[in-house]
Amino acid sequence: FLEMLSNPMLIPVQGTLNVVMNQNVTLSCHSDSGAPPVRYTLFKCNRKVSTLNMPDLTPGLFNLTINSASDVGEYKCKAENNISSGGKYSNSLNFTLIEPISKPVLSSPISQAKKGQNVTLFCLSENGSLPISYIFFKGRKSISPPVKMQKREAAVIFLFINSPSDFGTYKCRAENSFCNNTKYSNSFNFTLEEERSHSEPLIISLGLILLLFVIGFALAIPFFIIPSYKASE
Repeated sequence: FLEMLSNPMLIPVQGTLNVVMNQNVTLSCHSDSGAPPVRYTLFKCNRKVSTLNMPDLTPGLFNLTINSASDVGEYKCKAENNISSGGKYSNSLNFTLIEPISKPVLSSPISQAKKGQNVTLFCLSENGSLPISYIFFKGRKSISPPVKMQKREAAVIFLFINSPSDFGTYKCRAENSFCNNTKYSNSFNFTLEEERSHSEPLIISLGLILLLFVIGFALAIPFFIIPSYKASE
């Protein structure tokens, strides 16, 4: 009795469809029932990639290398035996090309702050596959939950400078789905902005008034003093 093949299953042996450039991957194509021998054919975007002939119901293993972005297209496999008509097709798989993230940059519109002031920090990795998760730190302590960015935009945190300890060292951390690829930013410190004395504006105002008076007096000399001197001669 010759049994027709069941629809094969196509799965990545490494367990994930996230790949990096120049990575070797293996796809398994397997019909779990049917009469052997079985011929497995792997297709990428409806183009034949490779064929394996298996004497039994052992999975067919296809080894690939991801050399370019075009290698992450749609994959399917077909299983055939001596009684199948046209063969049976599997599910489709698509790899996702993952790029490691670059070192994030931590920045702020201002570098000086004073007590009682609201400040903003930005954290951004210019390169790396999205989404990217960011966490902000002060010293070694995290001061925010993970902020997941789906676009190439900076994560933002708003802080309130309330005490001298708030002028400590800040950092941020970035990571994406690329395995073992966590990067920390540069350090950022706010410096204390010296507050002006209340008497400074008054001194400046008096100085300006005196300067205007001197200039006015100098301009008045040709009109008042010199004519009076000539009249007395």
